[in-house]
Amino acid sequence: MTRARMVELSWAGLRVPAIADGLGCSEKTVRRWLHRFNRCGLEGLEELGGQGRKRRITEVERSRIIALVKQVPPGRLEVQPGGDLWAADESGPAEWTLDSLAAQARQLGIEVGRSQVRRILLAEGVRWRRTRSWTRSKDPDFVGKGRGSSASIPSRPTARRSSAPTSWGR
Repeated sequence: MTRARMVELSWAGLRVPAIADGLGCSEKTVRRWLHRFNRCGLEGLEELGGQGRKRRITEVERSRIIALVKQVPPGRLEVQPGGDLWAADESGPAEWTLDSLAAQARQLGIEVGRSQVRRILLAEGVRWRRTRSWTRSKDPDFVGKGRGSSASIPSRPTARRSSAPTSWGR
């Protein structure tokens, strides 16, 4: 353990700069651990743990929020075998948004805000929205727009002409 070695080298009579050089750390680090050892004894060399802000929600609650995204939103219309459209909850969201995910999580008893839902999903690499393609449709009567761009628009920019006079026209 490096911290115990710092104390041992100090007892052997080495100064802080020599201890820091020998162990490959800063003088400030050596001083901090020596002071903690002098103040608390061997317990001072242990990791304190519990540093920093505590998480507001548990890992289980985080997993439940992530699992929500994989569920069908309650307001999304689905085609039934008879061809009728049906939604589990017509007043519910048709697409998951950060606000609707946060509201759904609160209904499950998880106290979480919109921004925290966003951070959780970004950290896990989870998409919470469906990408929309406006060029395709499942409607059999849908007719596409045709060609993508006009022929009057050049496919690449033309070369810029020099503003300096040239002598090749003489």
